[in-house]
Amino acid sequence: MANFFDKIKEGLTKTRDNITGMLNETLGMAIKIDEELYEELEEVLIASDVGYDTSIELIELLRDKIRKEKINDVSMVKDALKDVIYEYMKEDDIEFNIEEKTIILVIGVNGVGKTTSIGKLADKYTKEGKKVMLAAADTFRAAAIDQLAIWADRSKVQIVKHKEGADPAAVVYDAITAFKARDADVLLVDTAGRLHNKTNLMNELKKIKRVIDNECPEANNFSLLVLDATTGQNAISQAKEFKKVTDLNGLILTKLDGTAKGGFVMSIKKSLAIPVLYVGVGEGIDDLQDFDPKVYSELVI
Repeated sequence: MANFFDKIKEGLTKTRDNITGMLNETLGMAIKIDEELYEELEEVLIASDVGYDTSIELIELLRDKIRKEKINDVSMVKDALKDVIYEYMKEDDIEFNIEEKTIILVIGVNGVGKTTSIGKLADKYTKEGKKVMLAAADTFRAAAIDQLAIWADRSKVQIVKHKEGADPAAVVYDAITAFKARDADVLLVDTAGRLHNKTNLMNELKKIKRVIDNECPEANNFSLLVLDATTGQNAISQAKEFKKVTDLNGLILTKLDGTAKGGFVMSIKKSLAIPVLYVGVGEGIDDLQDFDPKVYSELVI
């Protein structure tokens, strides 16, 4: 647990320094809890890439908490805000588990760390005792296939791949055949992320899902979207576009250690209604961590 906490703490350093610096300055100059303070706190959140609507909503929740708990000491506002952020972000019922046979489609545009995230998930699940396989269904680029093969080797898992330009659904078909024959637990499927051509992407994903439903209906079938945290609120816009194309069960946020814009994570729930499942906080193979809203709220403020 300490290792997990330390990794997240280190990964959120830039975001925490950004938000905490402004927050401490605002609270340090405040004499009492009044309307002016609420407005200034709202501005701090907006400036921290939390998003306009979410910032307003969080401050309204803070206002309610302070009123109900009769808080009148400025020094207690920071802890109250941490509690509000946690309550706002926590998910009561996340429908994602890999206890049964599971097929996971990993989706995301090129450059967000999609293939790397698959490699790290493969390593993570393997260390948890699962038999993992990879399917190189991003056949649009030869580099994607080669990169996934390197990660398969690093994670010591088997990979099913075809040549560049092959039908992605055919790759998935062969991967499922091998998945069942080898009695594996988790199949991670790399997919192409050509958002500029949504029709092709939608048709491709529908075809892949049809193959999964036909060939392995007994497996859990999830779709996870990978987003680059360094793009902040732009990542949410990207996710909205993907939501128009396919159902999404969860998010993987990469490069959280490389951004001061980590405040945008607070607005994901309101904007997308998709849970954050994993966060990338470094380049190491074990630097993809389960997302914990409690730890996040404690460390980001």
